Amino acid sequence: MVQIIASDMDGTLLNDKMVISKRNADAVKKAQAQGVHFIVSTGRAYDEVKPLITEAGFNCPMITLNGAFVLDENGQQISAAPIPDSIAKKIMLDLKKRGLYFEVITAKGVCSDDKAKRIENFAELLASISPDTPYKLAVTLASARMELMNINYVDNYLDLVDDPQTIIGKIVVFSTEGQKVLGPLREELSQNDNLVVTSSGARNIEINHVNAQKGVALQAYADSLNIPMDNVMAIGDNNNDVSMLKAAGISYAMGNGSDEVKLLAKHVTAPNTEDGAGIAIEEVLAKN
Repeated sequence: MVQIIASDMDGTLLNDKMVISKRNADAVKKAQAQGVHFIVSTGRAYDEVKPLITEAGFNCPMITLNGAFVLDENGQQISAAPIPDSIAKKIMLDLKKRGLYFEVITAKGVCSDDKAKRIENFAELLASISPDTPYKLAVTLASARMELMNINYVDNYLDLVDDPQTIIGKIVVFSTEGQKVLGPLREELSQNDNLVVTSSGARNIEINHVNAQKGVALQAYADSLNIPMDNVMAIGDNNNDVSMLKAAGISYAMGNGSDEVKLLAKHVTAPNTEDGAGIAIEEVLAKN
């Protein structure tokens, strides 16, 4: 019997328009009505998640930044696994030296030091998941969406490290050249036992503290409710979902998911453009 459902956002609960479809939202609400605990498990920050689930008409706890922060349905922090300041500073200086654009996500939200780059990256994401969208239109859409996400623009990321009130949860590095550039960097960073490096797309890598993993956070959430992992379902599509798909007793890969995720998961559902997450939730609820 499924008692907890954990779902990734990008490429999973979100469709190619970057919103939660009606069928997906209805499936979540049906699960909640039946007493199933639904939790979002995402690489996104709270301020990026909250408007999307509010628009879809439901509320839920959240595993954010790949597990760096776990929040209740009111946005209150339950647990945190931040990157230590000394390590974060070293990473930032190295990335700047390499000329790579990156963003720093803190407990207060997403921070960027280059608005044009932020819009450019978001436009490329929109264009990649919806190839029929002209790039100029994607830029326009991205510019509009940026205003909704409460991005914190800063002059110098090192000021965040020096601020004792700021907790750094994740660093995301972007490159239009994809893994050609990011692959060697990922390999190098992975040598640090304090870090875990994952990816939510071909053009980024996501750097977290080793304890900030979706699987670790999902296990802790289930333990807090005294629910065995055999009764936990997880849905995902990419590398940063692997730990929670391994941890959950019931695992679904999206039809648009990576080969690694499809091989790992016990079930494969339809793509995110065809309400795959909602279909998977409906299937397990029918068995309940």
